[in-house]
Amino acid sequence: MKIYIGADHNGFELKNNLYRYLVSAGYDVVNDGDTIFKPEDDYPVFASKVAQDVLSSSDSDSRGILLCGSGQGMCIAANRFKGIRACLGYDRGSVRSARNDDDSNILCLPAKIMTSNDAHIIVETWLNTPFAGAPRYNRRIKEIDQLSH
Repeated sequence: MKIYIGADHNGFELKNNLYRYLVSAGYDVVNDGDTIFKPEDDYPVFASKVAQDVLSSSDSDSRGILLCGSGQGMCIAANRFKGIRACLGYDRGSVRSARNDDDSNILCLPAKIMTSNDAHIIVETWLNTPFAGAPRYNRRIKEIDQLSH
């Protein structure tokens, strides 16, 4: 599984922490964020980069992780792309449901309120929860993709 990760200035520190954590855990991770802190950056730039990389990846199970202050802006921006199902991850239950029921392929995290330890737990839960693939879930995902037409 290839993982693309990006963040604005609010998520910069936690993104770097998560990047190191995921690489040390053996994941194939691409840093789609800034390498230096820029307080004037804009989250849509990073949401777009990660979303496009997830969609164009040769890995059929590629995923993205986005971080900003609340996670909401990244989630809104990423969900503008057809085929992206970004979720806001604030606890294990929310991300387990997003993966199991909705086949979420981008996780958005609220960096202002999340500790590194909580982020690790939430990310691992999200990465390791499979999509159930029930007919009703597949039908709903197809319905979502039709909304952009």
